[in-house]
Amino acid sequence: MSENELKLDEFGPGDGPVMDFSEGEEKSATDLAPVFDVPVSISAVLGRAQLSVSQLLQLASGSVLELDRKVGEAIDIYVNNRLVARGEVVIVDERLGVTMTEIIKDGDGQS
Repeated sequence: MSENELKLDEFGPGDGPVMDFSEGEEKSATDLAPVFDVPVSISAVLGRAQLSVSQLLQLASGSVLELDRKVGEAIDIYVNNRLVARGEVVIVDERLGVTMTEIIKDGDGQS
């Protein structure tokens, strides 16, 4: 290993900012301030469809693609490709939006 490479276990307790969220302590939004500027990718998935390449090549403007969801069924909301919530499509000032109706806890989502 070269001298520029570091192993994860070479960092000690005082070697960097550590956020301590011990149980029983009151947490606030300011505790998360170090991660406020971290960019994330959010996707709202209305549904999915599976096509062969030949079917894909036949699509044209005005083609209708049937999705695996029914009208009114919740859509999946992903953050960095991880299912975190389900919600509904809403219209806000003539633009589409999503309102979250259910937060998915770790392990509860089927992605």
